[in-house]
Amino acid sequence: MTDLATKVEQFLAEHPTAGADPVQWLGARFDAGLAWVHFPVGLGGLGASRSAQQAVDEAFLAADAPQPNPAAPVIGYGMAAPTILKFGTDEQKQRFLRPLYTGEEVWCQLFSEPGAGSDLATLATRAVRDGDEWVVDGQKVWTTMGHVARWGILVARTDPSLPKHQGLSYFLCDMTDPGVDVRPLRQITGEAEFNEVFLSGVRVPDAHRLGAVGEGWKVATTTLMNERVTIGAHAAEREDGLIGITAKTWREHPELRTPGLHDRLLRLWVDAEALRLTAERLRQGLAAGQPGPEGSAAKLTFATLNQAITGLDVELHGEDGLSYHDWTMRRPTDADWASRDAGFRYLRMKGNSIEGGTSEILRNIIADRILQLPKEPRGDVDIPWKDLPR
Repeated sequence: MTDLATKVEQFLAEHPTAGADPVQWLGARFDAGLAWVHFPVGLGGLGASRSAQQAVDEAFLAADAPQPNPAAPVIGYGMAAPTILKFGTDEQKQRFLRPLYTGEEVWCQLFSEPGAGSDLATLATRAVRDGDEWVVDGQKVWTTMGHVARWGILVARTDPSLPKHQGLSYFLCDMTDPGVDVRPLRQITGEAEFNEVFLSGVRVPDAHRLGAVGEGWKVATTTLMNERVTIGAHAAEREDGLIGITAKTWREHPELRTPGLHDRLLRLWVDAEALRLTAERLRQGLAAGQPGPEGSAAKLTFATLNQAITGLDVELHGEDGLSYHDWTMRRPTDADWASRDAGFRYLRMKGNSIEGGTSEILRNIIADRILQLPKEPRGDVDIPWKDLPR
């Protein structure tokens, strides 16, 4: 880590942060191998330990370093980048990773469908081979930031004669191509952070296929495991996030306190700290390899805890907690909740138990892959997808 600290100091000396253009500055950081230090040399990293990333990020934050487009990090950094690194060709890695990191190209996720939400493997979007291209038709839903994305990570069915998990392939879809129609989905908050995406005759080059034909489920599993770690086990300081906002309100407004609310706040504060420390241990374990099913437990706890904290926050504000100052329909360019009022946060966090894997599905994963409990009976695993009742 001493060598990395020296590299960071040298980089900051050669690339001042004040007044720097974020894209150019982040591009230089990528080229120096200080983007994702555990990535290979030439792809934004130095081949260092994954555990060193947090210290590098903290050093740049302390130096007030430029940050990427706020719409870019969650799906691009947390899901697309590690999947491209693991399954991408050399050409794909060189083409996509740098602009992904700088925020020049925002990514979205084209997985869920109206008829295949919790059971993603039953998805019906088709990709049919036509020479060196695939023609894609179908519909995706709950596409976060699809309205500002340049690229989408897409899972489509390429062989309906195979069982549902075996006939899928994974593609990188250009969201600006003809036939891609992104429509807003207005949420309970009044905003449209999510979208539905209609794909009509979209032509995707075979060069934008990630992984082998028919191995889409294998590639998608890597994406999903990284997604749950990104959501539920991100790096955080004590009292970061929602618990910090609620604790600040408690400290600054003694007139709002009651013994019952005090007890609930303390219990939730302990739960938030336990999750933070568990997430830290999970990230340390990732230094030895790819994320496993433990990320599902972190994401499940994250969703449950956020909803409990925002419920307390609304009650703590009394009558003011019921106010909602702006119901304007807009399509935000980032998922900002920290600067919003208690009512907005309460409504927005209802989505935590759906996005990134429903809480019900995550409980099944925990039971099956962590606790090794008997599997639920399934009659559709070995049946060709085309023969499944729909």
